[in-house]
Amino acid sequence: MKALLATATLALALSTSPAHAKLRAFACEPEWGSLLKELGGDQIDIDVATSALQDVHQIEAKPSLIAKVRRADLTVCSGADLEIGWLPQLVRQSGNRKIAGGDGAFFAASQVATLQKPTQLDRAAGDVHPQGNPHVQMDPYRLLAVAKALAARLAKLDPANAAVYQQRLAAFSTRWTAATKRWEAKAAPLKGRNIVVHHDSWIYLTQWLGMKQIGALEPKPGVPPTSGHLAALVQTTKASNTLAIVRGAYQDAKASEWLSSRTGVPAISLPFTVGGDATSKDLFGMFDSTLDKLLGAAK
Repeated sequence: MKALLATATLALALSTSPAHAKLRAFACEPEWGSLLKELGGDQIDIDVATSALQDVHQIEAKPSLIAKVRRADLTVCSGADLEIGWLPQLVRQSGNRKIAGGDGAFFAASQVATLQKPTQLDRAAGDVHPQGNPHVQMDPYRLLAVAKALAARLAKLDPANAAVYQQRLAAFSTRWTAATKRWEAKAAPLKGRNIVVHHDSWIYLTQWLGMKQIGALEPKPGVPPTSGHLAALVQTTKASNTLAIVRGAYQDAKASEWLSSRTGVPAISLPFTVGGDATSKDLFGMFDSTLDKLLGAAK
C-alpha cells in the first residue's frame, strides 16, 4: 500500500511540475526567423523584428520591439553593423543582460567570411560596412554554415533539447544540400551574365552564380545618384548585354523602372528575404523565386 501511495505521489508531482520553458528568440530579419523555425520547430518561440518590405538599415526602436527583446533568451541578426542604427538601442532599453553579449547574441556574418571588406574607412565612400557586406543570406553555402553554428548555439543555451536541434539540423542540411545542387544546375544559363542593381547588396548571390554586377543606381551605398551618374549608367547598361536591373522587394521601383524605360532592360524585384513575394514562404522558396525571376529575365 505504501509503495502504491509513493508511486501515486510521484506521478502527481511530475504531472503538476512546471513544463520546460521554451527558448525565446528574437530575429532581426525574416531569413533568420525562418532558419530558427527550421532548426527549432516547436521548441522555440520566435519574434521577428522586420518584414521583407522594410529597409533593415532604417528601423525605429519601437516599444513593441523593446518588449520582445526584453523577454528574449537569444537574438539572431545579420550583424556586420547592418542593425547598428537600432539594435543596440533595443538591447540597451530592454535591460536584458542575457542578450547584451556572449552566448545570447548571435550574428550570422560573424560565422562566415564576409565579402567587400573596405581596406580603409572613409565616409565619402557612402554607407560601407567595416566588417564586410552583411547580406550573407544570399549565398546558400554561407547560409548552411550559419545554420550549423546556430544549431550549436541553440544546443548550448537549451541543452535539454540539444538532440532535437541536432536532428533538425541534419534534416535541414540534407534538404538544403540537395536543393543547392538543383539550384546550381538550374542556374547554369545565368553564369557570366551582367546585372545592374539598385543597392550594392547582391555580391553573395552574384559570386555564387558566377554573374557580374556592372553598375548600381546608387553610385555609393546609400548615396542618391547624380544626373551624370545616371547618364553614364544608361550607356553602360545598353552596351553590356545586361540581363536585368535588380532591386529588393523593399526598394521603391521608380529608379529601376526609370532605367529600364531608357535601356529596354527588364527591371525585376527579387525577394531578398523570406516573405519578399508570394513564393518566398521560407528559405527554400526565397531561392526558388530568385532563380525563377532571374531566368525569366533571360528569356
